[in-house]
Amino acid sequence: MSDSFTPLSRRDMARRVAQDIPEGWYVNLGIGIPTLVADYVPLEREVIFHSENGVLGMGPAPGPDDADPWLINAGKQQITLRRGGAYIHHADSFAMIRGGHLDLCVLGAFEVAENGDVANWATSVNDTAPAVGGAMDLSAGAKNLWVVMEHTTKDGSPRLVTKCAYPLTAMGVVRRVYTNLAVIDITPRGFGVVEMAPGLSFEALQARTEAKLHMVETDKEATHD
Repeated sequence: MSDSFTPLSRRDMARRVAQDIPEGWYVNLGIGIPTLVADYVPLEREVIFHSENGVLGMGPAPGPDDADPWLINAGKQQITLRRGGAYIHHADSFAMIRGGHLDLCVLGAFEVAENGDVANWATSVNDTAPAVGGAMDLSAGAKNLWVVMEHTTKDGSPRLVTKCAYPLTAMGVVRRVYTNLAVIDITPRGFGVVEMAPGLSFEALQARTEAKLHMVETDKEATHD
């Protein structure tokens, strides 16, 4: 089993997610790595980003001279507004979510199970999110749910599992997972590997994954800068 591979950075992961978002989709970006996705969709490409605190038409992160202290996303990070974007009431924002008007939600997570279950919240442990927040609404309301996260924990424990150990956010909703090692679809057979990081073997990926993997395509590699 070879270990001569280069994991993707957080920005590489966000860039890879951005490549797959279809033109014209309304997309919610969750807290953490997902917020970086807005930085990698060109302004001439129409993707309408939503933030649950009440922003529709969210743009990339501002430069040091362009920051507006009153314009933030749900993670309290400063953002920009695309031309035609709008600030909306929090209740209206959740009406969009619960009404099924979002084409996609991109969430971070602690664990994803092979059947599409997702766990992305905890109960006030260190600096983790203190409660489920809007993730449960987003998981149930968005037409598609993708997860972007590190493939393993800091101590090397797998995050792609047979069954989630953390409390669930939603059951059977994840369609695709982007990690620093691979792009993986949720299929009737479980986790299907679509792409792998450059130099990573299937055996090395399986060794870092609790659940059984199978190949969906074998001719793609994830890319770096």
